[in-house]
Formats: sequence, C-alpha cells, structure tokens
Amino acid sequence: MSRNPIPMALTAALLAGTAQADVPRVAVDIAPVHALVAQVMQGVGTPDLIVPPGASPHEHSLRPSEARALQEADLVVWVGPDLTPWMQDAIATLAGDATLATLMEADGVQVLEVREGALFEAHAHGADEDHADHGHDNHGHGHDDHGHDDHAHGAHDPHAWLSPANAGAWLDAIAADLSEADPDNAARYAANAAGARAALSALTEEVTALLDPVRGGRFIVFHDAYQYFEAAFDMPAAGAISLSDAAAPSPARIAEIRDRVAREGVACVLSEPQFNPGLVATVTGGTGVRTAVLDPLGSDLVPGPALYADLMRGLATALAGCLSE
Repeated sequence: MSRNPIPMALTAALLAGTAQADVPRVAVDIAPVHALVAQVMQGVGTPDLIVPPGASPHEHSLRPSEARALQEADLVVWVGPDLTPWMQDAIATLAGDATLATLMEADGVQVLEVREGALFEAHAHGADEDHADHGHDNHGHGHDDHGHDDHAHGAHDPHAWLSPANAGAWLDAIAADLSEADPDNAARYAANAAGARAALSALTEEVTALLDPVRGGRFIVFHDAYQYFEAAFDMPAAGAISLSDAAAPSPARIAEIRDRVAREGVACVLSEPQFNPGLVATVTGGTGVRTAVLDPLGSDLVPGPALYADLMRGLATALAGCLSE
C-alpha cells in the first residue's frame, strides 16, 4: 500500500524549524545595542532584550521572561558592568554556560573617562589613543570574563553606543561572536554587519547635517550621558545637572549650573523622560532658556533593527530644534 507523501509545504516548514533551532539564542542588555545585534542577525534570528524600554539600565529587577532569556542564552551581549552593574551577578547565576561579549572591551572601541564637576570644558574632548582599544581579541569571550574588569567600576563612561564609530566596531565584534557560535550563517552575519556599517556612515552624515546650523550653541544636559555624541559630532555640552541618573544633584551643583546659564548665554537645557522635570525647572526658572527632551536609550521607540538610527536621528533633531528656536 502506497503512503501519502509529506506535503512539500510541511517539509519546508520542518526544515526551517530545524534551521531555526540551530540558531544561537542571544540576550542583549539595552535597546540600542539590541538594535545593532538585530541588524547583524536579520534573516537568521531575533535577539532577546533584557532591559525593556523606559527602565533604567543601572538598576533593574529582572522579570521572569527576562531571567528566562538569560538562562536560555547561548550568547549574552552587554555594554559592561559600568552600565549594568546588577547584571554581572545575573549573568553568572543564570547564564554561566553562555559566551559573554562585553562590548566595552571589544577591539577598536574608544573609551572616555567619566567627567567630574557640573561644568565642562569649552570643547568636547575625543577619545585619545590612551583611551582607545581596551578590547581583547576574543571580544570578551569565555566564562572567566564574568568577573573581569581592568579598571575600577565607574572609571569609564559606559554610554559608548552614542559614538557611531564605536557602534561600527561593535557590529564587527557581534558578527564575529555570532559566526563563532553559528559557523553555518557566518557569511550572512558578515554581510549584514557590512551593510549596517555602510548605513552608519550615511547616518553620521545625516546627523552632522542636522547639527551644522546650530554648531557652537550652548546647552546643558540633564545627566552626563552624551559625551560620546558630543565628541563624535563636535557638539560640546556646557555642563550637566547630574553626573549620573542614579544620583540626585546637590543644591551647590544646581546653583553652579544656574550661574553658568545666566552668565554664558546657554540657550537650551535638556531633560530626560525618566527623571524629575522639576530639576530642569529649578535651573531654568526665570531665565527664558528653552528646554527639550533627550533620551539616550530610545525609551519611546520600538525595539528592533531600526531603533539605533531612529535614536541618533532623534537626539540630533531635538538638540538642533532646541538650539535654533
């Protein structure tokens, strides 16, 4: 007796399911980095996001779904312990068998030190050679990296994704890690990373053009998260209300900022959606200085491959709009 053949559509679905099952599970810390990983994985798989939009990366309590994503991960991609110090223990506990990619240690990444004080120098300083390339050839591979940090936590500014050059270096590191975990799709990862780097170059030109008309304008940021963006696009901030989103500014710091706003022609003070707008009102009250909202994490954007470009474009648009009104 002849048997009915398996329908071709079902066969294709079974083969696709087998291929998908072989794709590494990837967990990523924050939405901008998740966007970069999603670009490299396009057409192959989809990474999991650990810190949801709107949550602070510095302090976050894992939801069950996020803990499960870490537990099931073959590869964990994160900026590093300076950004998400709580995540170090979570990775060691839940993802001890996963490969760890610490992007602040990737080859070619330029790292800036944390700035001190409420007021900044007149010109943003770029990442010099002494600060560059803290990465390792293995891009942070291996389980010994779970507790590894060449520098004291907090010594370096972790907001490095706001530099397109760093994002380009990270794309290469992500593609290398994925290719090692999934050699069958290595060519796809490499091609995706190359395409994403080309898009980054176009994005950098676009952001530069948006900022050119307001270059030299004076502005204050809510917390000191933007120096990579400032250095990349030669748009130095005059100061920050708070050094960290984890610490409230002192009355003396607020007074120092108010004095600079009054004396030095600051045109714009920038707030952030997650933090107390009353602090910005205290700084700007009675001055007539304009305000706008910047968000270094893209909390109002939909996570996915397009988020990184939308984030950078949004920062430039908000800053240019506030300075040019």
